[in-house]
Amino acid sequence: MNDARTESKRKPTIDVVVPARAGGAWVVRQGQHIRVSEIEGGSIGDLVCFNANNLRERFSQARTKCNQGRLLITKGHHLYTRENKVLMTITEDTYGIHDLQYGMCSAWVFANYKDRDYHGFKPGGMTVGGPLGVPSFGCYEVLQKALKGWAIEPENIPEPLNLFQTLEYDFPNYAFKVVTARSKPGDYIELVARMDTLCGLSACPSMGRPLRVQIYES
Repeated sequence: MNDARTESKRKPTIDVVVPARAGGAWVVRQGQHIRVSEIEGGSIGDLVCFNANNLRERFSQARTKCNQGRLLITKGHHLYTRENKVLMTITEDTYGIHDLQYGMCSAWVFANYKDRDYHGFKPGGMTVGGPLGVPSFGCYEVLQKALKGWAIEPENIPEPLNLFQTLEYDFPNYAFKVVTARSKPGDYIELVARMDTLCGLSACPSMGRPLRVQIYES
């Protein structure tokens, strides 16, 4: 396999840049690979997945953690559905600490994080909005737009695998907080589809930076 910082020599069938605070959706056929890469570094990508042939069957944060006994997943681990079927498997990962605890951000989060009802960002440790400033919407709204071509109601969008998102854990106090993303330009995660999988991705408004998506035949 290629060095972590070099581009694959395979020719992708899809190669797109998802702009900051935008999203996209793609069907990754069984056996195909999808790679999500950092361009500038410091981005976050909220990834949601569905069985493309049965959209009611979707990614489960809980089953993915419990079935593998892990808070974090990396190369060799699986993305499970609620029905305990494997949607995708991580084949390469240069970051290794993608978040599986948090739900996606939303307009409500950004309206309520300053001394109000949302306490998920670490005070002084999270540059909310990155270079674009505090947004008025989040991944929940971005993914609704990205998935509008499919029969998926907003309430049926699952909690995501938060690519490149970093948490700081405070186990003595049973707490954790999101901190500014620590990924570098060229970091990537690659997954192989174990069934035809609809993947939706948001270049998280909380960081204000783009992501690159490539899909390969193998």
